[in-house]
Amino acid sequence: MSYFDAASSLPLHPVARQALLASLDEGWADPARLHREGRRARLLLDAARETAADAVGCRPDELSFTTSGTRALHTGVAGAAAGRRRAGRRLVVSAVEHSAVLHAAAAHRAAGGEVTEVGVDRTGRVDAEAYARALAAGNGTGGGVALACLQSANHEVGTVQPVAEVAAACREAGVPLLVDAAQSLGRQAVPEGWSLLAGSAHKWGGPPGVGLLVVRKGTRFAAPPPVDEREAGRAPGFENVPAVVAAAASLRAARAEAEAEGARLRALVDRIRARVPELVPDVEVVGDPVRRLPHLVTFSCLYVDGEALLHALDRAGFSVSSGSSCTSSTLTPSHVLKAMRVLSEGNVRVSLPPGTDAAEVDRFLEVLPEAVRSVRAHLGAPAGSGAPAAEAEETSAGVTVDALGRLCPAPVIELARAIGGVPVGGVVTVLADDEAARLDIPAWCEMRGHDYLGAEGTAYRVRRRD
Repeated sequence: MSYFDAASSLPLHPVARQALLASLDEGWADPARLHREGRRARLLLDAARETAADAVGCRPDELSFTTSGTRALHTGVAGAAAGRRRAGRRLVVSAVEHSAVLHAAAAHRAAGGEVTEVGVDRTGRVDAEAYARALAAGNGTGGGVALACLQSANHEVGTVQPVAEVAAACREAGVPLLVDAAQSLGRQAVPEGWSLLAGSAHKWGGPPGVGLLVVRKGTRFAAPPPVDEREAGRAPGFENVPAVVAAAASLRAARAEAEAEGARLRALVDRIRARVPELVPDVEVVGDPVRRLPHLVTFSCLYVDGEALLHALDRAGFSVSSGSSCTSSTLTPSHVLKAMRVLSEGNVRVSLPPGTDAAEVDRFLEVLPEAVRSVRAHLGAPAGSGAPAAEAEETSAGVTVDALGRLCPAPVIELARAIGGVPVGGVVTVLADDEAARLDIPAWCEMRGHDYLGAEGTAYRVRRRD
């Protein structure tokens, strides 16, 4: 079995395993106590903090260990917003932030605050000038910005964000910047200029249940409740010292290996990016082809249910994930792919762990075409230009396809089958109430060279070009 889901979580790094086992006998006591056992635990905790701070590039007293990266993000957003309440009640975030940031922003809005979302281009990258304009908007009318948030790199498609440029704009506007560095820590350095930073140990080969939150000195911050004396009041509860020690040790090790391993994995991902469109028809590779994480590639397949494709690849021996949430359980497309305005159906995210070899990648490329073909055949996807859909109704206005009540990718499959039944210049109207249709029908038109005429309610109109 080949595990190609490193962006979700990594197995324990060998260094983490060794550090965890070694510290279990010494780090079990309460590091806040003054007795011998407590002092030993405190020494381990302090050493881990110094190690992690060195890897991140901050002072040890700026770094707190949390129970997860998600908790670090929620605490960072809430704490900075509370600490800068007098400066303003507005947050500025990108449209492709991790769901933890968006959930924290939603909680801020529910409490009476405002949230400004900055869009991205089709590669998933924020425009730094647009971000700067969002920071400036309303500042002189009582709508001051309390906090800006920008991920270092996108979790779903790997696009690296212009953190340095946005940080400069934040500095000019006098607004602190929180960077979600979960996908970057241990892989590449995060540009300077941020005020707060969050990370998650299981992303770099540390144990799950450990995150980190860095708050630079001089950043106004009021830790949200519950609060106690632990971790500068930012992460209440007894510290898991052995896990923290393992997290810090593995971060240092991953950082030392990052340059060489990153270059090797980038070459393998370049091969996947080039070969997938050659091997599988009707595929869109998404994300920035150059400014991206070295280990991650995402692509979407027309006429494919993403969940079914993941199961097919799992049976073939490959553990991958999907950047899209368009499955039978959630019924909603990925907010990242939606913001990028790219195809969401049949989405696959391949993220290679350290040590992946070329033979594994070649085998993945061998089994992928058959996996896609089998899923398409099961769904009744068209093999070519298609024939009129069974439920198509021809009128003087063109052909209408009724896909109401059906989930993606069914509406697009029916559109593909119907388009061959109308003359050039003819119009197909697709009736669809699945949320993903609003994203996938325009994306299908762009991929297949037809004209998307827009939507009215649940009716989507497409004109055949050739």
